[in-house]
Amino acid sequence: MQVTFSKDRGIGVVRVGKALTAATVDAFRDQLADWQEVEPGVKNYVVDLEMVDFLDSAGLGALIAMLKRVSEKGGDMKIANLQKKPRMVFEITRAYKVFEIYDTVEDALKAYL
Repeated sequence: MQVTFSKDRGIGVVRVGKALTAATVDAFRDQLADWQEVEPGVKNYVVDLEMVDFLDSAGLGALIAMLKRVSEKGGDMKIANLQKKPRMVFEITRAYKVFEIYDTVEDALKAYL
């Protein structure tokens, strides 16, 4: 599981590579938790799913768990670059009502300003 983390204007940018599935969610959660320990001041996040070509229910569950954890700490989370197949999962499950979804990372970052 390839996940990279960066900060842009104090907002955490989480770039997820490849699929986000039952096989990869544990690594995603572990890497996210490690980064959050190193960057405790980051409250708001943008999750860039440009490289994610497949998302299953476990992957969606990991994103919902992240949103819940971030919200409990007074922060927010936005989704960027949602691709066609994962977008279908968001539509079928109505997850698009839970997340703010933006076409680009830049659009998501601007929404915080």
